[in-house]
Amino acid sequence: NPPSAHATATIDEGAVIGNGTRVWHYCHISSGATVGERCNFGQNCFVAPGVEIGNNVKVQNNVSIYTGVICEDDVFLGPSMVFTNVNNPRSAVNRRGQYEKTLVKKGASIGANATVVCGNDIGKFAFIVPVITSVDGLWVATTKCIPAALAFAAILLTLTSISFPLSVKIKSANSSIIQTI
Repeated sequence: NPPSAHATATIDEGAVIGNGTRVWHYCHISSGATVGERCNFGQNCFVAPGVEIGNNVKVQNNVSIYTGVICEDDVFLGPSMVFTNVNNPRSAVNRRGQYEKTLVKKGASIGANATVVCGNDIGKFAFIVPVITSVDGLWVATTKCIPAALAFAAILLTLTSISFPLSVKIKSANSSIIQTI
């Protein structure tokens, strides 16, 4: 069962794509990327050079996978989630030699709209879920290594006040408790 790609997909020469993999509308798989067997890429995904994708990986719409990312077998990447590969990006500073590795281990699931900061490992069967409880805007980033089989939910906190010297008060979306940090 050879790989298949929609007519609008771009698969660069030098990209390796395994049997049974499907690449949908407006995806771009770059030269030097390796994709395993039986993977599925929803529309508008980007896979950078040097990325390694295992077998049976599901990549939902609008996902960007940048150089330095390795996804083992059976990983799920939710809609519009993104990986970073530089900790301190700047437009005027070329950091191509400073890309950091991110390893997503077998069976891990990363939910919609999550941002995974480079240099971290996501453990086997870990489950990362950004919890959206407000329309005020959500910024979720995993900045720590997530252990195997851990469910990690980024709970939206509401900023209630800020003063200087720095004192920030926050309130959990599902609680009336205000904490000062």
